[in-house]
Amino acid sequence: MSKLFRRGLDDIGVGTVCVCHDGQGNVLLQKRASSRKIEPGKWDVVGGTLERGLTLVENVKKEIREEYGAKVKKVNFLGYREVIDVHAWRDQHWLAMDFVAEIARGSEKIGEPDKVSEIGWFPKDNLPKPLHFTMKDYIKKNWNKF
Repeated sequence: MSKLFRRGLDDIGVGTVCVCHDGQGNVLLQKRASSRKIEPGKWDVVGGTLERGLTLVENVKKEIREEYGAKVKKVNFLGYREVIDVHAWRDQHWLAMDFVAEIARGSEKIGEPDKVSEIGWFPKDNLPKPLHFTMKDYIKKNWNKF
């Protein structure tokens, strides 16, 4: 019997992570649905596994469309982080390709209601709590870059 291959668990996964902003000092975050196995009820950003055949920027834009349905004005690459997550439920290793994107405010909506229970705009210096554990590293490394 073959084992199901799990990205990030059975290999090192590559994902795109993106903070969306409105160009006015506000960021759009999403609250993870209570049904999520990892970090339910925590505020997070857009992200997803890099799909074969897509460039990093194409993947970011795809994730923004899927998760927020928002119109993207511009996308900038900020760098990468290694996310090594050793929790009781997982032992995973990811390369997170960090981006920031300006989107058209008012075009956003919850695109994946099974994964996201709420979205909201927040001043960059006054984020909601609790934050997803990976947000702390993103903020530490990237917050002053946009």
